[in-house]
Amino acid sequence: MKGTNIEHKLQDRRNKKWDSEQILAEVQQILSEDSQKEEQIAHQLGSKSTNRENDFDFDLLESDKIFHIDQIREICIDYRLRFLNSSYFKGKIPQKAISKIKHLEAAHNTEIKGFKIMAPSKLFKLEDKDDPLLFAPIGNDYYYLIHKWGNDLHPLRKLFAWPFKNIANLVLVVLLISYFVTLMVPEGLFSKESSTAEFWIIYFFMFKCIASIVIFYGFALGKNFNPAIWKSKYFNA
Repeated sequence: MKGTNIEHKLQDRRNKKWDSEQILAEVQQILSEDSQKEEQIAHQLGSKSTNRENDFDFDLLESDKIFHIDQIREICIDYRLRFLNSSYFKGKIPQKAISKIKHLEAAHNTEIKGFKIMAPSKLFKLEDKDDPLLFAPIGNDYYYLIHKWGNDLHPLRKLFAWPFKNIANLVLVVLLISYFVTLMVPEGLFSKESSTAEFWIIYFFMFKCIASIVIFYGFALGKNFNPAIWKSKYFNA
């Protein structure tokens, strides 16, 4: 006896109810609708919408992905990041993030607007490998984390960003660097016998030199402290 080919049986059963042209038309329609949905999401990601809330069903939201603007601000300041409208993001938003947006919109029966991205400043000008985070506003200064991609930030980034939190931190770092540079000056370079007065004179000179370099760098490149740039869309903020 000849064996039963289940695939053929399945095809026969399908063909009794639908012809191949109808199936292809329905599949094409589904793919077209999906493509239109992705174009709509891409449009919203590139839009400069100032929408501050979305009509989410709070029973469906994951509580560990809800963040207040104050928490976002603190992280941005600690790690020297920016939190800007997604339209300023110049990197490529991955397909997985698009899929999550489609899933959220379908589950909550809404169109999400006002996307925000938290990322290093350079990612708002060109592509890089650090980790952006995509948010959508919920309302009352709360944001919902949709997707994170890329690599983790360098473990020492917070330490490197610490001097730029405020003027006091920066002055302290300059003082410490000046002190260590002064210790590296060979004894007897300026006189036969080293003295405390000579050390502090050299230290003051080193401080002025390093401070001048820092000030020139800051003004020349338009740099500012972390609290002033975390929501700024300007390069020289």
